[in-house]
Amino acid sequence: MSIEGWFTNEHVWALVGGVGTALFASRFAVQWFQSEREGRSVIPVAFWYCSIGGGLITLAYTLHLKSVPLSIGQAGGLIVYVRNLFLIFRERAALRAAAGT
Repeated sequence: MSIEGWFTNEHVWALVGGVGTALFASRFAVQWFQSEREGRSVIPVAFWYCSIGGGLITLAYTLHLKSVPLSIGQAGGLIVYVRNLFLIFRERAALRAAAGT
């Protein structure tokens, strides 16, 4: 098989789907590592960034597949991930304002 055979459109999309899934799954390792560092269960901000990145890439893949149910599931999750980041940043701003900085 020539090298061109490895770079078909479907191979590229399969790679995109795999990267999205890997990034999305990495959020659990991020959460576990941070919880071990702190000695308690925590969800670090990086968890939400991995969720958004993996969710966006996976959404692109599901749109390519023309899978309405999977696309709706990914899009719905993205709303939750972005909302959590919004809440975190709003809380941090309130804490800074209360501290006078």
